[in-house]
Amino acid sequence: MLKRLASFAFMLAALTSTVGQAFALPLSAGDRVKVTIPEGEEFSGIFDVNLHGELELPYVRGIPVTGLEPHQVEQRIREVLIRERFFQPNFLKVSVNVVQWAPVEVFVTGSTFQPGRVMINEWSDAEQTQAPVQQSGQAPFKRFLSSAIRQAGGVMPTADIRSVELIRGSRRQRIDLTGIFTGEPFIDLPLIAGDQVVVPDSGIINPLIVRPSQITPVGVKIFISNLTVPAAGNAVAGIGRDATSFPYGSRFSQAVVSGNCAGGALWTNARRRAILVTTDPQTGKTNVLERGVEELIRRSKDSLSNPYLMANDAVACYDSGVTNVRDVLGLIRDFVVPGALIYDVITP
Repeated sequence: MLKRLASFAFMLAALTSTVGQAFALPLSAGDRVKVTIPEGEEFSGIFDVNLHGELELPYVRGIPVTGLEPHQVEQRIREVLIRERFFQPNFLKVSVNVVQWAPVEVFVTGSTFQPGRVMINEWSDAEQTQAPVQQSGQAPFKRFLSSAIRQAGGVMPTADIRSVELIRGSRRQRIDLTGIFTGEPFIDLPLIAGDQVVVPDSGIINPLIVRPSQITPVGVKIFISNLTVPAAGNAVAGIGRDATSFPYGSRFSQAVVSGNCAGGALWTNARRRAILVTTDPQTGKTNVLERGVEELIRRSKDSLSNPYLMANDAVACYDSGVTNVRDVLGLIRDFVVPGALIYDVITP
């Protein structure tokens, strides 16, 4: 019983600590803040956090503020001004309000479609030129962990979303993002410049995350080469933009149907073949998967026999053996019949 209570207390403390961090909005280089000090107009004004992560107030050397919340910055400014003997402790009040949250560069590695350096919370042209106006309660909704992952192309089907790691300096924090897909509450941490996000790879496809979401692609565009019979070309077969754009989470079989590869006369068309050409985004290796169309449609149960479509995949369809033999015989006929007619004409 005591062990259960101790375990419950530990979990409760960890949850409380995590939730507290989830609502923290730390400052980063480029953020614009308004500092207000009554009877200290020379120290008041609108200031940008410099590239070194410091606030440069008049007559005071740079004050490090990166990673601190506004109320922590207030305390740090107060400590500096008292230490430098500009104010007496009993008469100093400091207010810090964020005017504008800056774009930040963060680094995303691991199981995402486009890992690398990404820019999040970018300003529009209007925001870059407008005069700063204080907006109390403003929050950087595009400067959170989910935005960085989405900017890196989204997580791959094999990503381990339960163990996403945020690295800030020497600190590491593990975050479970399952709630994005289940609707349960989850932690979406705000980021600062230089943060590193690591998305581990489980090596196993997770069907839960292969659908549109905050951290996955909305859709995929693929290339389809239609069979020559019964349609003479893609235009005739109706393969346009709508037939090659699919919601993320669609499968090989859906592309086959969309490309008019399935259906038609059973005896001649049931043995058509379809191939899926994919390219590994990390290694650049091309893989080719071939399936019988009828088998693919009727027995599309798992990701191995009927894989998910990824951006820039290619699907090609081939006619059945019966259709091929018919075409060969037709080709022979086209040569033999005119030849026989010509022979009859020139033969006395």
